[in-house]
Amino acid sequence: MAGASAHVGNGLGLRLRRHRQDHRAAGPGADHRRLGRLEAGRAGRQHRAGVHLSGELVRDGRRGLSFPRDRDQGPLDRGHRPLADRADTAACRGGRGGRSREDPAVTLDSLERADTGIDYVARAEALAPKIEALADDIERFRRLPPALLADLHAAGMFRLLLPRSQKGAELDPQTYFRVIETIAKADASVAWCLGQAAGCAMHAAYLDPPVAWKMFGSDPQAVLAWGPGPKVKAVAVEGGYRVTGTWSFASGCRHATWLGAHCPVYEADGTRRRDPDGQPIERTMLVPAGEVAWTDIWNVIGLRGTASDAFSLDDHFVRHDHSVTRDFERECREDGPLFRLSAMAMYELAFSGVALGIARAVLDAFIDMARNKVPRGMRSPIRDNAVVQSNMAQAEVRVRAARLYLLHAYDEIWQALRAGGRFTIDQRITVRMASTHAIHQARDAVDFAYNAAGASAIFDSHPMERRFRDIHTVTQQLQGRLSHFETVGAYILGGDPDLTFV
Repeated sequence: MAGASAHVGNGLGLRLRRHRQDHRAAGPGADHRRLGRLEAGRAGRQHRAGVHLSGELVRDGRRGLSFPRDRDQGPLDRGHRPLADRADTAACRGGRGGRSREDPAVTLDSLERADTGIDYVARAEALAPKIEALADDIERFRRLPPALLADLHAAGMFRLLLPRSQKGAELDPQTYFRVIETIAKADASVAWCLGQAAGCAMHAAYLDPPVAWKMFGSDPQAVLAWGPGPKVKAVAVEGGYRVTGTWSFASGCRHATWLGAHCPVYEADGTRRRDPDGQPIERTMLVPAGEVAWTDIWNVIGLRGTASDAFSLDDHFVRHDHSVTRDFERECREDGPLFRLSAMAMYELAFSGVALGIARAVLDAFIDMARNKVPRGMRSPIRDNAVVQSNMAQAEVRVRAARLYLLHAYDEIWQALRAGGRFTIDQRITVRMASTHAIHQARDAVDFAYNAAGASAIFDSHPMERRFRDIHTVTQQLQGRLSHFETVGAYILGGDPDLTFV
């Protein structure tokens, strides 16, 4: 995979270019024009090299299975972790020459650059036992506890995709995925909040540097959260906007320092403001968390700890330089390869990482239980049941395959971006397909284990119960929509798909 060309994204098992040519012959739609403008803005820029992810594969001790691994990590430390955890957590570290696992605390001073040797995966592993011990409290209070928040901040977990210029980690996708997946094995709500905050923090790259520094660089506990709002507006006035509306599903909003309010922009006369191509303009307005009105809406079956509540603004003034157009190339101030990926692509990666982390934890819990549980009316443990054995093997291989394909896709794209390429529509389609597939393969694996576990899994005290509810909440979110496969299929077949969420 090393030295891949800018077009390597087409080598992921689908040959999309010939279909794209057929599609273009029919004339691109508005969504294609929008993405085309994004891609065109990337041409000719000078790009800073990022973390090198080699194509070297390493054995993980599981009868020849191999996983991608950084070239400069040093020897694997497999220890005595569960079956499917050994290579996954050791395989790819965030820092070069990472710190010891016994030293999880890290001050923000050491986060000024991401290449100072910080091993973010090891830090996530060090935090995981404490997170899992707090899972019941996170669920009960529908919040991340203050003490845990302090530990997450100290370890830099809210700065994973923040630009290095703002004292962020600016991680490569593979390392970022492994951090999120590791945390998700312990508690999905915490991992979800970190993934949401990371995608939001990427937009520091689109702010004027002094404004970004005020929001992020100067505040070691900065967190940006946001969510959609169906009936909202920003009216353009001198120096900024008057913003009105209610926004919900703002995961992590209760521990956020800033909130983002996505708005269509209107002129003073009530007409929509449009760009030079005639397209309606939308901007995200950034306001201090203390300036909004809250509504507690998050009484849900899963991911309860994310506190994805609603907030409101009423004719609230927001300065123009405190607003961004999301993923708009012309406003991006950073030139690293991470910022040639879209925030959407990193949300896809994070939330599929949450799903796969849940699945891994559930399968491991089931393996432990199946060795000992003898169901009522039977004479041997569950593990001796031929149907369970077959389904276990299929669940295992599907989760591993979905995970590996997802990481392979992002690795090839990352190599192309590091080589100066841009994030193409073909590549966007690939990661949309890979991430949605991973989420649903994870769900299917959890369903198998939950059903095979019998009545034991229905109790609050069982490790599967909360995770079963969590995975079925993940699939209900935008990233888990089955309609994404329709989009991918239409594109492959040369149709004119809606690329809004690509």
